[in-house]
Amino acid sequence: MTNDTIIAFAHKLADSASAAILPYFRTRLSVDNKATSGYDPVTLADKAAETIMREMIEKYRPNDAIFGEEFGEKEGTSGWQWILDPIDGTRAFVAGTSTWGVLIGAYFNGEPKIGIIAQPFTGERFVSDGGKAKWQQKSKSKIIKTEPSVTLDTCVLATTDPFLFTGDEVDAFGKLRARAPITRYGLDCTAYGLLAQGNIGLVVENGLKLFDIAAIVPIIECAGGHFTDWKGNRNISGGRVIAAANKTILDEAVAILSGVE
Repeated sequence: MTNDTIIAFAHKLADSASAAILPYFRTRLSVDNKATSGYDPVTLADKAAETIMREMIEKYRPNDAIFGEEFGEKEGTSGWQWILDPIDGTRAFVAGTSTWGVLIGAYFNGEPKIGIIAQPFTGERFVSDGGKAKWQQKSKSKIIKTEPSVTLDTCVLATTDPFLFTGDEVDAFGKLRARAPITRYGLDCTAYGLLAQGNIGLVVENGLKLFDIAAIVPIIECAGGHFTDWKGNRNISGGRVIAAANKTILDEAVAILSGVE
């Protein structure tokens, strides 16, 4: 099975998820908390998007495995696994901003191969076909690359929410923020697309799950960036993550973050 076949199907999944989500966007919809402690919002839009994607995979690629945020895991036999986050950034979705996105990742034998960050409202997509990274919007498309010369002292730094850091994480992130001239919050998956495109130099997060990163890893790596844990080891499973535009800024970030236990 070629990557071209997989990426074409991934775009069809994104199309269907987008169609399922948009009728709910910027409406007065109810929000449920699926967390037993804390707050983890979910809406009918999240569930509708994952449902349609799972139905399509089970119909057209029944031997593939599925792992989705809302409905869990289905085993497969083909070696391909679809990893789905129907709305990454549900808080942003509820707030009516456009930084949320549909995340569709495809792993083969445990290795990231294909990724799509789709923003249905703007029509933008950040895509990895396994060899290169692209930005697309309707009929427009261009190859994207991370910024090779940016450093911590010249970068845009991003994280979704600084209040998610605790203990020594707070101090470590504060050291990054003190050096970076611009820090932006609340961009969700869009931050990673903008890093792949060369606008952002560094994204630092914690507590991420596989469905939060599976689509993102191949996009960052195919754009020339690095996706690691806080100690600088390649990270394709989640937890604490660094997305860095180049090796220089990665090393600078690791020097500050690696000491956090």
